[in-house]
Amino acid sequence: MKKINLAISGCLGRMGQQIIKSSRSNKSFKLVTLTENKIVNKKIAGIKLNLNTDQAFKKADIIIDFTVPNCTLDILKIASKLKKRVVIGTTGFTQKEEALIKNFSKKIPILKAGNMSLGVNLLMYLTEIASKSLNEEYLSKVFEVHHKHKKDYPSGTALMLGKGIANGKNKNLYNLIGKKFLNKKFFPYAKKINFNSIRKGEIVGEHEVAFSSGKEIIRLNHEAFDRALYSDGALTAAKWLMNKKPGLYSMRDLLNFE
Repeated sequence: MKKINLAISGCLGRMGQQIIKSSRSNKSFKLVTLTENKIVNKKIAGIKLNLNTDQAFKKADIIIDFTVPNCTLDILKIASKLKKRVVIGTTGFTQKEEALIKNFSKKIPILKAGNMSLGVNLLMYLTEIASKSLNEEYLSKVFEVHHKHKKDYPSGTALMLGKGIANGKNKNLYNLIGKKFLNKKFFPYAKKINFNSIRKGEIVGEHEVAFSSGKEIIRLNHEAFDRALYSDGALTAAKWLMNKKPGLYSMRDLLNFE
């Protein structure tokens, strides 16, 4: 079977490095391109690092991108021109940036996920079911913990779970986002969805959705122990996307949840 030529953008980041490691032991892929958004004179796995340019991505069949929103959009411009598939693990997009990604997906296949873990995507699905099943008396909130190096908050996964709550109520997430707390021991329920983010140590990721009626609390949670969970998921997504037509896909499509 012909190997898939893989490009990794944000290759010096924590996830970039993990995807390099996972891809080298995955027989479906051949690592051909590594990029960063600044000039770095070094090689990784025998590959010289490049900037995000047309030339850098020319040999790739697919790009896995874990960077920052403005960098992701630059990569999508190039990918759209070269007709390359893109897996996006970057988080922190604005509503306007989400709309731009949707426009790019009319030209190329894109799989975008705030989290590449099977367990987390199952958690989102269960969150949606719970939100749909519970009446308006139940208020909800989302709690997450990540390593001290993570800059954005709430995490992309926390916002995914918020979207699960919103989907269950047939509402738009952006209209339901409440307060965003950072490093609070306690935070309240509200009519909108409040988020609390803890940044400490080297924690890979913990997420919890809670629903409360005042008489009972229902909690759904997930804890990740190994970053390879996400890189393996990203590679699974990349392989799956190779056979898809232009469009915007999610891990939910890959996992075939109803």
